[in-house]
Amino acid sequence: MIQHLLKRIDLIFKNENDWKEILSNTLKLDNQKIISNLMLSELKGRGGAGFPTGLKWKHAAEEKSGNKYVVCNADEGEPGTFKDREILTEVPFKVLTSMGICGRVIGARTGFIYLRGEYKFLTRGLINNINEFNAYCKSIGLDFTVHLFLGSGAYICGEETALFESLEGKRGEPRNKPPFPTTVGFRNQPTVMNNVETLAHAFTIFKYGAEKFYSLGVQYSRGTKLFSISGDTPNPGIYELELGMSLQDFVDEFGDGDTKAVQIGGASGFLVPRKKFKQTTIGFPSKLQGTSLPTGGSMMLFNSTRSMFNVLNNYLEFFREESCGQCTPCRVGCQVLYKGIDAVKRGEKNAQYLDTLLHLTETMQLTAKCGLGQSVANSFSSIVENFREEMIY
Repeated sequence: MIQHLLKRIDLIFKNENDWKEILSNTLKLDNQKIISNLMLSELKGRGGAGFPTGLKWKHAAEEKSGNKYVVCNADEGEPGTFKDREILTEVPFKVLTSMGICGRVIGARTGFIYLRGEYKFLTRGLINNINEFNAYCKSIGLDFTVHLFLGSGAYICGEETALFESLEGKRGEPRNKPPFPTTVGFRNQPTVMNNVETLAHAFTIFKYGAEKFYSLGVQYSRGTKLFSISGDTPNPGIYELELGMSLQDFVDEFGDGDTKAVQIGGASGFLVPRKKFKQTTIGFPSKLQGTSLPTGGSMMLFNSTRSMFNVLNNYLEFFREESCGQCTPCRVGCQVLYKGIDAVKRGEKNAQYLDTLLHLTETMQLTAKCGLGQSVANSFSSIVENFREEMIY
């Protein structure tokens, strides 16, 4: 088990007034050096998937195409997550700077910020920031222009290929993989898509160096992470913490003294009961002893007054509403799960029916087309297996 004391860090929201200097200095490096620095830092995508950022840029740079794109995924739709909104409000030039550097590295001349539809109130400020950034790029000879695109409120568009469809003016539905976005992305051209926070961390690496970022966190989970903390906590808000901390340390810091479970990663993540706090760490899966759970940022705490049946019922209602309906495992599966736990609770189905529903989530995990249908199993299985009695009585 990893023992890692919780440490609060302040890198993301530090002053960004030097963004022009960071951009100009970084552009003096050759493309391979920039990619090498990202890979040495071991920065992984902060949207939840955890793909190495440097490797993604490298793959896109190696593609032969006259048109390439950089897309910032700001479709922050995971329940309980609100960190990206704050980054775009407080330090937008960190995100824009990293987009510009990525554009130079992979050979892209156009970038997009895909903004969640519910964040329309951010558009005026962002447009002003983008205009200032584009003007500076032009003044230093960087052929790269950023545009703002507003989504329409669909949770599924947080999935990268569904986001491409939406960005192209189509219905937001996931594509089959492979091919992957670095080969066939926006408009079927090589595309790098990074989460808002990932780009903000890249700025930290460009400013302080790969060694600084690498020195934070633990093996396989380097650097810091922004956590959106909500629920039964006396200290809700956004905190930058090192990866690799134990969940017990997290609860000791942010719990209310009666925390019985923590939902890591929003509705699509895992619920961890009190008995597993000490053996669970927050980070990307590794070969080290213990259980490591990644998170896109959402950390919801529940105390003993909360019904886990109500929590799961709420998640399933969310999933069945947000399913795009494209594939049967997700479209039908979410409906069956939602109605199934209610039937057990009301006594219309016996307790063993929960095992049938667990088998259904396994099928969804294997056969659903995208991450939405595949991730329903995470919250369902972790809640049912750890709080079965609350599903019945």
